[in-house]
Amino acid sequence: MKKENLTTTNEKRKFGMRDCLAYAAGDLGCNMSFALKGTMSIFWTQFMGMDLWYALLLIVVQVWDAINDPLIGSIIDSDKRKYKRNKFLAYIWAGSIGLIVGGACCFLPFPNASTWAKAIIFIAGYVVWDAFYTVANVPYGSLLGLISNDVKDRASLSAWRSVGSIFGNMLPMVILPFIIYDDNDNLIGERVFIAALIMGVLGFICFQFMIRNTEIRVEDEVELKEDAPRFNVFKAFVNFMKNRPAVGATIAAMGMFIGMQGAATAVTVIFQSYYKNVQISGLVQLFAMIPIVCFTPLARKMVAKYGKKELATFGSICSVVSAAGLFIVIPDNTGRDLILYIVFQLIYSLGLGIYSTVSWAMMGDAIDYNEWKTGNREEGTVYSLHSFFRKLSQGIGPALILVVMVALGYVGENEGNQVWQVAVNMRYLVAATYLFSAILQFIGLGLVYNLDKKTLAKMNKELGLSEADGVAD
Repeated sequence: MKKENLTTTNEKRKFGMRDCLAYAAGDLGCNMSFALKGTMSIFWTQFMGMDLWYALLLIVVQVWDAINDPLIGSIIDSDKRKYKRNKFLAYIWAGSIGLIVGGACCFLPFPNASTWAKAIIFIAGYVVWDAFYTVANVPYGSLLGLISNDVKDRASLSAWRSVGSIFGNMLPMVILPFIIYDDNDNLIGERVFIAALIMGVLGFICFQFMIRNTEIRVEDEVELKEDAPRFNVFKAFVNFMKNRPAVGATIAAMGMFIGMQGAATAVTVIFQSYYKNVQISGLVQLFAMIPIVCFTPLARKMVAKYGKKELATFGSICSVVSAAGLFIVIPDNTGRDLILYIVFQLIYSLGLGIYSTVSWAMMGDAIDYNEWKTGNREEGTVYSLHSFFRKLSQGIGPALILVVMVALGYVGENEGNQVWQVAVNMRYLVAATYLFSAILQFIGLGLVYNLDKKTLAKMNKELGLSEADGVAD
């Protein structure tokens, strides 16, 4: 399979800031829907009163994820129809329509319904949201390798995707705590539902901007033969497991989301019952994002000088060190404790920011690696399997952490009034979750992912990509 850069052959627009902003808008659109997932466990335990039921339901819906992600990815890969612009953009458009209401389906406010009715509401709502999210998100991730085949451009796209993700998280993280909690730090579920609807509309607008401003420069010349073998999902899965860069990047991403999503409920609880001010939780997390924002403009030059794997591994080491520091807890002086918490969160976010700004470019390289080793590109399948494992960690992680929280004394019906020892336990649990997350990131990036700067240059040369992909300069 030969890849052709269409920038010069078909007079495509030169890569520039317009491409970066468009790609950032795509992740902004995704996060308008996805960012509220961190509120889901608080909604279903404190407002809907499900507690351990919610942990069980989270695991149940992963069965749908197991079918949903690879199935949609394989459908996209096997789709040979001609589209006006690009098949990935067409699927993103369809997914963005459903996400207008998809996110709100997860927050239908019926706290007085029976337990079984609540279970049905949750499963049905999650299935609807997850289906549309996958239809939009899987092809969106696959687009990175088609916008440009220059690894520096891909690094820029990955960095700007992180920017889109940051701003997509800022709205629910900073503004919503002031809106969806009352004066006693208790959640107002009806307001979450309304917020989800508004964010769905904003996400749709972001997707439309992205679709209209995305330029496809790299295409695959696929010679279709009558006797060509049919697409084989099982074989594609085996190829994915043999793809060390994809597996390493996936382990790191799972670690990242276990930290972000798994600890989300416990973080909310410590601000409710330990620091006793849930409204400032978003501001603290916003402050922790400063390193990510500062590193993003430097990502392109840093990648060219050091390489993506090398940078990301260094970031994971920073996260491990800072997560260990979070175990310094001062329960008899929560003011000083909060300062330490913020400082170590800042360092942790620096490591996470270094990784997140290059993470999607690393997955783009993993897709190229699959083609290098097997001769099949399979963007949709490789990315969908990566997405599946990410989403698995987003479900299994919070479910297991919630079980641990209950074992440590957490009672959802107490809302923002957990007993003091439980609040202290949550403080330690957050530190432990972040440390486990950081260690997984280091394993995936430092020990499994094998596309260092030298190997990447060799792969790009043999695939016939541009010399810039070797990031020699």
